[in-house]
Amino acid sequence: MLNNRVFYAALLALAPVLSAWGDDAPPPPPQGVLIGKGQFGFLSAHGNTDAESLNGKIDLLRYDGPWKNEFSLEGLYGESSGITSAERWETRAQSSYTFSGNVYAFGGLRYEHDLFDGFEYQASVSAGLGYKILDSDSTKLSAQAGVGYRSLRPETIIKDPTGVVISRTPLDIENDPILTAGVDFLHAFNKSTALTNKFLMEAGSSNVLLHDEIALNVKMSTKLTLSVGYAITDNTKPPAPLKQIDTVATVNLVFAF
Repeated sequence: MLNNRVFYAALLALAPVLSAWGDDAPPPPPQGVLIGKGQFGFLSAHGNTDAESLNGKIDLLRYDGPWKNEFSLEGLYGESSGITSAERWETRAQSSYTFSGNVYAFGGLRYEHDLFDGFEYQASVSAGLGYKILDSDSTKLSAQAGVGYRSLRPETIIKDPTGVVISRTPLDIENDPILTAGVDFLHAFNKSTALTNKFLMEAGSSNVLLHDEIALNVKMSTKLTLSVGYAITDNTKPPAPLKQIDTVATVNLVFAF
């Protein structure tokens, strides 16, 4: 996790790469093979202010004819002046089946644990339909919508004046049906540079979760990529006095396996 100044400096440093736009987009993914990638980012700053952060993610993907199976696991930890300021992990899984044309059906699971967003956990199961709006070699855009069921547990967090959490009070577990929607976008400028954006919404009576993340990825070798990203999460009904919106900027090394 980086401050916005460092994030925008890194983004500007990568901007010249975008001038090399081309038609040589990456080839389509192979069939029947497990595709994996992991990413890792670390920041340590010491001086007038001490800050450290660590984040990582693993993505697994497999195509089997009309089937597409996805799994991801990610975590984030941040510390400032010896005080833990962020601690979160999330896992997602989704299987989808493409019918003739660009229509597909999906089923998904999601679990999130965040020590600072006002929810001890949020867990959901969902199913629905999606449509591949664009599906060329260089540009892919799909949107999906469905229904599901979610269980979450709010908690009241009390901090002292220095920001240290001094008490956590779990509240009653809330279960409700939800509407879910997602958008997945990828554009490859050439074989080495791509822009991605992923959006997720889970809307229920207990909370509306909105999450969007954008990343610029520059491949440095066949196995190693530099990724600069920015993510925003909005929980519309966190327990008082917590804020609705959390943002995080990252610079990560991504390795394929």
